[in-house]
Amino acid sequence: MIDKTNITGIILAGGKSSRMGSDKGLLMLNDKPFIQYSIDALKPLVSEIIIVSDTPEYDAFGLKRITDITKDAGPVSGIYSGLEASKTELNLILSCDIPLITSEVLQQLIDAIDDTSEIIQAESNGKSMPLIALYKKCIKNTFKSFLEQDERRLRVAIKSCNYKNVVLDEAFQNATLNVNTKEEFKQIEDAYYD
Repeated sequence: MIDKTNITGIILAGGKSSRMGSDKGLLMLNDKPFIQYSIDALKPLVSEIIIVSDTPEYDAFGLKRITDITKDAGPVSGIYSGLEASKTELNLILSCDIPLITSEVLQQLIDAIDDTSEIIQAESNGKSMPLIALYKKCIKNTFKSFLEQDERRLRVAIKSCNYKNVVLDEAFQNATLNVNTKEEFKQIEDAYYD
């Protein structure tokens, strides 16, 4: 059993979504901001939670907030910044726009840890989820070199590491829904109140 003192939770809350017109982590579902759902799912499993965001409003959550080391470089920079700030080898990394996420899903990633995989990501509906994933700190410099080469595509960075997918049972598929459009927000609301 892996001790939670060896795991840090990192939430990427990159900022304003052009399609939603606001900061996605601060959207509300059942009177709770989206990011709070990521915090609640991580809390039982980690020793510390770090929010990666340039948005000061996230300070209200009482957690450590750091800013992106490389500005406007997307999740590759967010992950690198989070790993740089983390004190642990194991890091659960989530986006801030997955309000149906559960500790159970994240526990499955922890249970899949082995000696060779550097990234363990959830897979749902045939899609891999690099922002519902466990990253080992040792890949930090790989991500740094991608940023230095101006390569911002997360999937390219992941493919250069040893990674594996944990295929989620159908029962957990809603847990990975994220929100990029108002239609998807409606879908999440429907699933939440189901």
